[in-house]
Amino acid sequence: MLKVKVFTIFPELFPGFLGHSLTGRALSEGLWSVETVNIRDYAFDKYGSVDDTPCGGGAGMVMRADVLGAALKAQYQGGRLLNMSPRGKPLTQALVKELSQEPQLTIICSRFEGIDERVLEAYNAEDISIGDYILTGGEQAAQIMLDAVIRLLPGVLGNKESLASESFENFLLEYPQYTRPVEWEGRKVPDVLMSGHHLNIAKWRLERSEEATQKNRPDLWKKYLDFKRV
Repeated sequence: MLKVKVFTIFPELFPGFLGHSLTGRALSEGLWSVETVNIRDYAFDKYGSVDDTPCGGGAGMVMRADVLGAALKAQYQGGRLLNMSPRGKPLTQALVKELSQEPQLTIICSRFEGIDERVLEAYNAEDISIGDYILTGGEQAAQIMLDAVIRLLPGVLGNKESLASESFENFLLEYPQYTRPVEWEGRKVPDVLMSGHHLNIAKWRLERSEEATQKNRPDLWKKYLDFKRV
């Protein structure tokens, strides 16, 4: 079972959409668990203040090291500590696989302009980014990351073959998918997919994956070409 602990000022946001569909079923079946820690519980004033103005000036507010540090000191139990931050290393499928092997993940959900660097250094937190854009907080990013991780846990997805053919496996985007009806508003399912010829189907799917990757993700396409040369 994967144990997840989340440090946040909005504990009511969890499990959020992770409590539904496959991840929700996995939660109810005990394949993973989530515990939240309200950072405001460790504030030093009656208002539950967790932030202050940035040293050196500038816009916005910064989460205080002493408040978050107190929360971590009381509740962090070791293991991999992740901070959701747009300055972090990109969340890739390779990293998702790596995280899915961990017995426990502890996640800090940033807010405001970020977190005082001293507490991140003191606890050796890893900065993780889900993309080159800014959200209002780390809670949304944490749930997206957890969704990707949880679906890889044993027993969550029934079809292992579907995992092997997904986007980003072997640096390729997934091929187009079709289902019945065979014809819809004048558009037909490609004949090869209805042929029953498995080798031709596999060849068609590989070609479509290569086309999509070359068109939409030239960065992955380069990695794929390097991968083929090995």
